[in-house]
Amino acid sequence: MATAEPDFRNVNSLWCSVLAETLARLGVRHAVTSPGSRSTPLTFALVRHPEIEAIPVLDERSAAFFALGIAKREGRPTVLVCTSGTAGANYFPAVIEAQESGVPLIVITADRPPEMRACASGQTIDQQQLFGRHVNFFHELAVPEVSEPMLRYLRQTVAHAVGCALRPAGPVHLNAPFRDPLPPIAVAGVAEQMAGIDWDRFFAEVVPAEEAVVHAAVPRLMTDVHGVIVAGPAQPADPAAYAAAVGDIARRLGWPVLADGLSPLRHYAEAVPQLVTTYDAILRNATTAERLRPESVLCLGGWPTSKVLRAWLEAADAPTLLVTDRPDNRDALHGRTRQTAVSLGALAAQLPVTSEPNGYERMWASYERKVRAALDAKLAATSELFEGKAAWLLARHLPEGTPLVIANSMPVRDVEYLTPTGSRHLRPLCNRGANGIDGTLSTALGVAHGSLRPAVLLAGDLALLHDTNGFLLRPKLRGSLTVVLINNRGGGIFGHLPVAQFEPPFEEFFATPQEADFARLASAYGAEHVAVRDWAHFTGLVSSLPASGLRVLEVRTDRTADAARRKSLFAEAASVLG
Repeated sequence: MATAEPDFRNVNSLWCSVLAETLARLGVRHAVTSPGSRSTPLTFALVRHPEIEAIPVLDERSAAFFALGIAKREGRPTVLVCTSGTAGANYFPAVIEAQESGVPLIVITADRPPEMRACASGQTIDQQQLFGRHVNFFHELAVPEVSEPMLRYLRQTVAHAVGCALRPAGPVHLNAPFRDPLPPIAVAGVAEQMAGIDWDRFFAEVVPAEEAVVHAAVPRLMTDVHGVIVAGPAQPADPAAYAAAVGDIARRLGWPVLADGLSPLRHYAEAVPQLVTTYDAILRNATTAERLRPESVLCLGGWPTSKVLRAWLEAADAPTLLVTDRPDNRDALHGRTRQTAVSLGALAAQLPVTSEPNGYERMWASYERKVRAALDAKLAATSELFEGKAAWLLARHLPEGTPLVIANSMPVRDVEYLTPTGSRHLRPLCNRGANGIDGTLSTALGVAHGSLRPAVLLAGDLALLHDTNGFLLRPKLRGSLTVVLINNRGGGIFGHLPVAQFEPPFEEFFATPQEADFARLASAYGAEHVAVRDWAHFTGLVSSLPASGLRVLEVRTDRTADAARRKSLFAEAASVLG
């Protein structure tokens, strides 16, 4: 690993060079900065370090979600740096998402020193505990000093912060005050004061910690009961290993696996037996739902996106084991649940081994075949530009291994309802922690940046418009992102909610129709725009993705007609069960 020599030009440059070297030795490879004066020493140090890619982003909110996307893809902390004042407040939505979805971020907000606070000094606000309880760790760093004891303090505090960002994964916040001079203006005497330090020895023990493998005792799970494995949204760093571990658990128990649309399992069908993807439609049939009532539930990671599935599980009130690496309460259903932190490999090793699938698993498999065939036939025959068909076709035609970022609102639900099983090893990613649409484009650009494979974003028009500043990242993008834009001129999800019955004010205040010209919007930022003519055109565009750049594929749909089409589709699918 390349290292950076300490920067002795002044106290701030030395302090921040030690900070940057510590981050690099702990595995940090990306830093996203926004322009500002007070953060100058941090930005210079990060730009100077050979192991860290520093990326400038104008808008702090976009910067934070871009960093979130990088961290999601890599599974390692990304650093965020901004100046003092309201700049850090713009990080808040992404910090909340990182905390809720378990993504490692290291937020460093520059600040004025204590004597310049609470006295009407410019660009100064109270930055103490700025993010409240939405971070794993907060610490205000000392004002930089030239002394070995204080540099040791800095090294260990930064190392501790990185650890807190990883175990459990989430954001941490360091507030960093600086006195002038902020740029690396040479000040005599700094190097002489540090002449006695052996820098190799100083950094020798700063190494990434090995990931702990948890071997917790788990309650006994029986193979001779009507049991289901619910695999909730998951974004593991190694999807193949995750799928193999879940497959081992499923084979041992002989239970069906109900895999959320945001789980990689649907795209690793060869690794997991008895995958069920159509549970949302199956469980809309009341007779079938009662027949399938479970006697035991194993939930991996968290509860699914599907409201129908959640209601079915809640009504069953079966004994449930919830396996998660999160320490906080993850049981939103408030059932008969025991939560435990254990690795999936350790869990599998403690399970019995069944000889063959039981009748309950075969019943689920039979329903899955019937409903999947009905859904696929109906979608294949749909010639209109229907929102749900875009999600279905992406799963069937994207190149193998494509990172697929899915926006909240209707896109994530269409993926949940309609994505079939396959072995294309797609990697679904979504800001599902807080379920917001903010930062969608910036997150996807972060996922695409530096990726070995072109990435795709499936988003609605409102989600894209909510983050148009993300387009400013196009010149910085080192990779490829294709945005599949579902333009239904408003918020399609509200058409599925009871509020849709109240018109007025439904259309204006909830559907929020818009008239944006996305071709002109893309052109303004130098992005390619393609208007999708039909499904054959669409399939050709997504089957082969460009190696670099940013393009928008606009699919124009009718949200009122699509809401009715979804309801009809689910009713027809459920009807095949009798």
